[in-house]
Amino acid sequence: MTNMKGSTGLKVALGVALVLFLATGFYAMNLYKESNDTKNELTEEKLLVMNDLSAMAKQYDEAISENEIANKDLIEARGRIQGLIDSLRISETNVKSLWRYKTRYRNLQKEMNVLLAQNDSLRIENSYLATSLDSTRVRLEERTMFTDSLLVQNTALAEVVENASILNTLELKGFGVIERTSGKLIPTERAGRADKIRVCFTVAKNNLVQAGDQELYVQVIDPKNNTLGVNEQVVFGDKTLNYSVISKFNYENSNLNVCEFVASRGEEKFEKGRYIVNVFSKKDLVSSSEFTLK
Repeated sequence: MTNMKGSTGLKVALGVALVLFLATGFYAMNLYKESNDTKNELTEEKLLVMNDLSAMAKQYDEAISENEIANKDLIEARGRIQGLIDSLRISETNVKSLWRYKTRYRNLQKEMNVLLAQNDSLRIENSYLATSLDSTRVRLEERTMFTDSLLVQNTALAEVVENASILNTLELKGFGVIERTSGKLIPTERAGRADKIRVCFTVAKNNLVQAGDQELYVQVIDPKNNTLGVNEQVVFGDKTLNYSVISKFNYENSNLNVCEFVASRGEEKFEKGRYIVNVFSKKDLVSSSEFTLK
């Protein structure tokens, strides 16, 4: 009897300990979730986009494995997906851009799911028809149906790849500099002493962008909302962009450090206050930052 009571007490104690352990874990988990900041949210969204890309790549792998003869276009499309995954993994993207990618890939995934479901249905029908049709004709019909399905998928994928085939920039910084007659540059936060504004950034590696001469549009906006530098316009479709300087460089599919100079408006000195620096790849804003001159 004493042993039974001791065993029962031990079970109760273990049960209480388990409840306390679970409650402590739940409480710790809530504290952890509540402590996540904007940076963690950005990382989470980037992981979601990566998951969408990986899911699409897996579907291409399955389609390739289902074919006795590998289709060259299908293999090339799978390679472009992997290039897009690699590009996103090394790039820094803002929340708005990540959500745009996520939405596009979610819509594309839905479309691919429909196409794959249609293919499954057609394969069942073809199995039934094989009992009454010549085997050569059956193979020809399967090949035709698969090619049509692949054409639709590649058309949708081409649009996504085109949107992702732009240069992105990392570590964008703008700051005032004093320019000595010797050519030496001295950083300054004083508006009255600054001779020019220097804008520096790193062009991120993107395997989807063709190597060679490339250009980005740098826009510096002063505290009075004026565009500094040459302040010229370029038109992309229905969008007009005022830029301060065109940054031209030779891109070799690797990270590249670039710096440009932007002058004030005419003979005017730089205004005190907050300056905004934007970098555009054609009409697309790829990075933005700000700095202050006192």
